[in-house]
Amino acid sequence: MTRILGIDVGEARIGLALSDELGMLAHPLETVQAKVGNPIKHVAELITREKIETVVIGLPRNMSGTYGPAADKAREFATKLKALSPCTVKFWDERLTTVAAQKQLHESGKNVKNSRQVIDQVAAVLILQGYLDAQAMLG
Repeated sequence: MTRILGIDVGEARIGLALSDELGMLAHPLETVQAKVGNPIKHVAELITREKIETVVIGLPRNMSGTYGPAADKAREFATKLKALSPCTVKFWDERLTTVAAQKQLHESGKNVKNSRQVIDQVAAVLILQGYLDAQAMLG
């Protein structure tokens, strides 16, 4: 099985997570600065290098289930990524993943303010792990 890339698209940073080769566990990979260089090109090169066929991008929803400007940014990111990479892009509901990531870091004794880079990776892990778990349940 090929590995799957999870992405948490943020205003300032983009968190990346990568599945194991069995497609069971998500692991933090890196945080990319959203406004420095060409982050979409960087992700496309990573997809090629790691031979990734599927990318799961967190799609932010409001608690009411509606979509807002952050969802538009995630969709725009996906469109630009697909133009540079032949991968399959799937969206995953990412409501509260950043909050859950902050809570996990806080519970592990890490200072959330000093862990912003890590928060984005943990959010990407939560997005990807949710997707992997759902796929496992579907068989």
